[in-house]
Amino acid sequence: MVIVIVGNRKGKFIDTINIVLSNSLKFKNLQMKRTFLMVAVVAMVFATAEAKNPKKAEAKAVSQEKVFNNNIDSMSYALGLSLGTDFSKNIKSIPGGKCNVDLLINAFSVALKGDSALMSKDFASTYFRSYMMVAQAKDAALKKAAGEKFLEDNKKKEGVQTTASGLQYIILKDGNGIKPKAVDTVVVHYVGTLIDGTKFDSSIDRKEPVTFPLNRVIKGWTEGVQLMSIGSKYKFFVPYTLGYGEQGAGGGVIPPYATLIFEVELLNVKPYKEPVKVEEPAKPAVTKAPAKTVKKTAAKGKK
Repeated sequence: MVIVIVGNRKGKFIDTINIVLSNSLKFKNLQMKRTFLMVAVVAMVFATAEAKNPKKAEAKAVSQEKVFNNNIDSMSYALGLSLGTDFSKNIKSIPGGKCNVDLLINAFSVALKGDSALMSKDFASTYFRSYMMVAQAKDAALKKAAGEKFLEDNKKKEGVQTTASGLQYIILKDGNGIKPKAVDTVVVHYVGTLIDGTKFDSSIDRKEPVTFPLNRVIKGWTEGVQLMSIGSKYKFFVPYTLGYGEQGAGGGVIPPYATLIFEVELLNVKPYKEPVKVEEPAKPAVTKAPAKTVKKTAAKGKK
């Protein structure tokens, strides 16, 4: 669940590439382990898909069996297809969202086959890191500016209220129940989106409300939900300073400097209860016996 995770992770693609580039220079002996891990992950993906719909998976396996001459070819194609599908999603997290796919495939093939490359590994690693640092800074600045402009325009709309912290909200439906305190636990339904309309989380889609302590979430939630009564529904517009900050969260699902929009319905409040202190029974006093006096006899000296 994204809302209760305050993360400092970059996108999966960026993390993965940085790790691979770093390890290729420092830990060459781990190549086999990484390959094995990749195969294991792909196997897990296939196993999960088959578990959800075994008959469909079996039918597909049978229909594809005739395409290739042997099992190794079939496995190789399946592995490549799975990795390619996953990778095509991950490259979208590159700052700016642009990538020359033809060159990427060409370089991947060269590296996989051990052919002569147009860049050395050292140069590729250095260049990639340098590019990503500049691109990330530029992308973050654009997202920050877009969020600030959105909030500036949004606060002028009818029905939008703004708190001292900069949190904006609209009351969609009033409630008549109690209001929670920061230490209380709340039960809510919610939908979270970015300002471009991208949905990143929804308890409604999962068809299950969420329960959590109100002081364990982002600041925008802690402040905003305390304004609500049980039965009410609010729409919150959360600046990045009250959300996931400069780092984002969810492995790139929530970008750095992201302004967030949440529709929240407060279903219940569980007031905080002080833990019961169990007093230990008093220990009996220990009486010390009086110390024995040792008489010293002066030794008589010899004359």
